[in-house]
This record gives sequence, C-alpha cells and structure tokens, in this order.
Amino acid sequence: MRRLVLGLVCALLMAGPAAAVLPEEQLADPVLEARAREISQELRCVVCQNQSIDDSDAPLAADLRAIVRERLTAGDTNEEVMAYVVARYGNFVLLKPPLDMQTILLWSAPLLVLIPGGLGLALYLRRRGRASAAEPTPLTAEEQRTLADILKTGDAP
Repeated sequence: MRRLVLGLVCALLMAGPAAAVLPEEQLADPVLEARAREISQELRCVVCQNQSIDDSDAPLAADLRAIVRERLTAGDTNEEVMAYVVARYGNFVLLKPPLDMQTILLWSAPLLVLIPGGLGLALYLRRRGRASAAEPTPLTAEEQRTLADILKTGDAP
C-alpha cells in the first residue's frame, strides 16, 4: 500500500504542465531562451485560445514561438517582441489583454453579471424573509372541522 501511495505521489509531482517547445526550437543561449519562454507564457495560441503558445502543439503556435525567438536574436527587448506580435495579431493574442476601449466589455463582463445577480438574490431573500415573517392565514370553518375530524380519527380524507 505504501508503494502505491508513493507511486501516485511521484506521478502527480511529474504531471505538471507540458511545454510544447521542441528541442530544435530552443535557442543555444540560455538567457535568450529563458526570455523567449517568459514571453511565450504571456501569448495566447490563436488556434487553441485557452493555451499559451508555450503549451500549445498547434503549428501556428510553433510559428509564433519561432517569431519570438527570431526577434530576440535580432536584439529586440521583451517589450518590443510583444509589441511586434500584438501589431500583427492584435490584443487578442495576449493572455492578459490591457484595459482599453476595445477590451472594456471583456474586463467588465464579470461585474455586469455579478451585480444584477447579487441584486436579484438580495431582493429574493428580502421577499422570502417578509413572507415567512407574515401572519399565517387563518383556517376557514370548514378547514377547521376537517382538521378536527382528522385529529379525532387519525385518517386523512
């Protein structure tokens, strides 16, 4: 049992996110390669949309990784590389797009959903609290007779 648990723990530790960067894509200079990986983690694969280009196996992601590495070897700074890619693909390529007029709806969407939902929940709870605090409606004479009969005989009609 101990070996099984140890094996599971080891498997979980090794099951981190897999990078799709192939060995032939990597730069010889470890400093430039580290910068390329840092930039690649911030760029979205426009095919996969929920992965960075560093994690994606898509051919377009490989092309974007190559562009990043080409720009870095040409002497561009990280910011210049990001600006180059954004100029070609737009803000959509960024995993964390900036707050501007084009992305204001994207950034405000959670508030546009949470605020009305919270107000609706508050109104519902308020009405529910009032209904439970209200006096119960008295039974009619016929209902009182039926209830008395049920209590005497123990049988429901």
